[in-house]
Amino acid sequence: MKLEIITPETKVFAGEVEAVQMPGLDGLFQVLNSHTPIISALKEGVVKVDLSAPFEVTSKTSDLIEKDAQDSKVIRIAIKGGVAELMDNKLIILAE
Repeated sequence: MKLEIITPETKVFAGEVEAVQMPGLDGLFQVLNSHTPIISALKEGVVKVDLSAPFEVTSKTSDLIEKDAQDSKVIRIAIKGGVAELMDNKLIILAE
């Protein structure tokens, strides 16, 4: 599925992913490829992204994206809250 993570300042990430775990208001939840449409409010926490292919962190996003030390296909992005919308296999996270 396609994922975009956008903050008021910048587009943090855009690319193909296998799964995304997010901090919902009622706890962590995960969406996978071909998941049913969903809209959810997010609280402060970490978005864990399972990538389709290894991701190269650039100097522009290095302070926002943390690569997993053991798995090159996993990244983590800290957010202060936001909204997630998944429709037609495209997940958009508008984050603070």
